[in-house]
Amino acid sequence: MPAVDDLSRSLTALNQHSTLMTVIEMSKSSWLVAGMVPGIERHPMKKLDPDPVALLNLVSRWRCEAERKQRRIDRVAVAFEAGRDGFWLARWLQERGIEAYVIHSTSVAVTREHRRAKTDRLDTAMLMRVFLGWLRGERGHCCVSAWNKDPVSG
Repeated sequence: MPAVDDLSRSLTALNQHSTLMTVIEMSKSSWLVAGMVPGIERHPMKKLDPDPVALLNLVSRWRCEAERKQRRIDRVAVAFEAGRDGFWLARWLQERGIEAYVIHSTSVAVTREHRRAKTDRLDTAMLMRVFLGWLRGERGHCCVSAWNKDPVSG
């Protein structure tokens, strides 16, 4: 039986047909937002100014696209690497009913064998892969922060 505070994998079952999954590659000047939207074949990607309201509008738009394809969205999960915008954005999203996960950047495995291409698009794709693995409950994909855990109740 897994420990209650086991952050190496999600303890909530993933239903990909009703979960809108989003990752954000953040920089000081822009956010690259990628999504997996149920019922939509393509994987949308959008560059935004670093604005949480614009992010919320984008997620709402993707939810509407899924609903037009007769997919009811029961869960919206957003993930991004810890950094300058990490924890305040996670709290802000959770206050609006969106699951927000802050991923430890050191827990995302990258190849060290040779020089690798480094672009926001590639980083976003890698982040989506590790987030999906984590949501499926698979161990070893990444670790998330327990920033929202109540220290009193454990």
